[in-house]
Amino acid sequence: MSSMQKGKHAFAPVLALVALFSTSVGAEEVQHLSVAQLGGFPGRPVMTGVSKTTNGVNVTWDGPSGYYQLYQKSGLTNQNWLPTGGANLKRITTITNLQDNAFFKVAGPSAQYAGSQACAECHEGVHSIELSTRHTQALQTLKAIGQDKNASCLPCHTVGFGLPTGFKTELATPQLAGVQCESCHGPAAAHAANEMDLTKRPRKEIAGQVCGGCHTGANHPTYDEWKSSGHFAVVEDMSDTGRINSCGRCHSGSVRLAMIKGAPTNVITATLTNDANVGITCAVCHDPHQTHVWTNVMTGLVYTNQLRQSLSSTNDFFLTTSDIFTNKYNPNINICAQCHNHRGASWTSSSRPPHHSPQYNMLLGTVGVLPAGVSSGPAAHAGTEFLSDESGRLFLVTNQCVTCHMQTKDYQHGPPEVAAVTGHSFKVGLYEACADCHGNGANAEGLVKLFHEIVANQIQQVKGSLDTWAATKAPGSLYATYGTRAWEYTTPGDLSPGGLGPNAAGQLLIPDNIKKARFNLYMVLYDGSYGTHNGPHAFTLLDAARNWVQQELNK
Repeated sequence: MSSMQKGKHAFAPVLALVALFSTSVGAEEVQHLSVAQLGGFPGRPVMTGVSKTTNGVNVTWDGPSGYYQLYQKSGLTNQNWLPTGGANLKRITTITNLQDNAFFKVAGPSAQYAGSQACAECHEGVHSIELSTRHTQALQTLKAIGQDKNASCLPCHTVGFGLPTGFKTELATPQLAGVQCESCHGPAAAHAANEMDLTKRPRKEIAGQVCGGCHTGANHPTYDEWKSSGHFAVVEDMSDTGRINSCGRCHSGSVRLAMIKGAPTNVITATLTNDANVGITCAVCHDPHQTHVWTNVMTGLVYTNQLRQSLSSTNDFFLTTSDIFTNKYNPNINICAQCHNHRGASWTSSSRPPHHSPQYNMLLGTVGVLPAGVSSGPAAHAGTEFLSDESGRLFLVTNQCVTCHMQTKDYQHGPPEVAAVTGHSFKVGLYEACADCHGNGANAEGLVKLFHEIVANQIQQVKGSLDTWAATKAPGSLYATYGTRAWEYTTPGDLSPGGLGPNAAGQLLIPDNIKKARFNLYMVLYDGSYGTHNGPHAFTLLDAARNWVQQELNK
């Protein structure tokens, strides 16, 4: 407050009409950017919401580091703006003295941009490697198509365009050309002038909204697609200490990023308890500061991108919740496989079914229980061997998951305008990439639907056989207590919703054949592709499950 009273900051007011919502803001949760802004990190305050509390409302806003002051008044005519609460750094104010009508504005530090060279004075290491990324060439990409004077494009291809100290022209402000540090961290001139003042230190922000202000719209809807994906949402509270170090490694973007960077477990627990409910955002998979060099294990070709892990691999991999992350972490493993693996699931476990999403191990054919003498292996989609079409041409699926789940399509100006597809919904909505092996996209789509129907039917057949075993062959005490869930895990899976399965003592009464069968059944179900990832392996697992149940029914 004192620095504001002494006039050390210029303030930029923002006006917002109050609206009352039913959701409340967790006062202890770390605030992240919640609204995507053109140009990346907002250089001035942006009102983001008004929400009810038990005795008032919370008013929230986004903006760069520094002190803010909230003001309110009851009308837009002659009333004076009255300060509400004191100046604060938290970008949130709770109001308990409510009026019938209220308008708010917030004043905060004005944007003072310095350019990345000022950052390099202290951060030379990260600055030097960041120069190799495509972000630094953002203005050059506009020049290449004659759009470097286009005011609609410049906010996302320069720093602070449209703000008083932001980019003007390449001649007048060359230090602000391209996408730089301040595009993602906010204005930094005040910090560069007094790096010891923590209130002026630029924010480290991993919210997808930082990228979403520019990577959006029909031309490049990366952010819009990502918001429709499962990576966007946090479906369960990750702030519990136990969950941070177990579930958080794949279900919390902030926790996973800290682990990738080598933070010790005790530090993660201490610092992220109130910051674990973050989705798998852009920066979790993409390194904003560095271009990485990878070698494709199938082709031997070297390629570069800003991904933190490789696009493909052939080594089996899984990460259990009890594993020490740094001991198992391997950036050369397929980027999707880092989380989409079976997590060390074993058929001997009885407490709950294997975790969802064992896709990588299903792709390689390394998951599930096989009878003696039966073998399985990688799918054609794993890219471990060349495939041929009817004419004898050879093809190789070189990028595994990305090949199908991240197909892209160029933007078409039209008319009619056709939006681009960037693949960041991670849903298989296009089938053009399948044409090399399957003739055309329509054939591939038809095969997917056919496999889905066949495997879904087989899953229900095996489940029906298990129900029959429960009703006719299970120990009487199990069926009397648990009914057709007598074959299930203690915490049943999705095939037996509602209620509990046999407890630990009851699990000892279930034959190994039934345990192996249910394990294979859930592995195929929780892979979610219904055989598309690795059809032969899925059928092998279901056949084995069916035979094991039949053996028990024949007794």
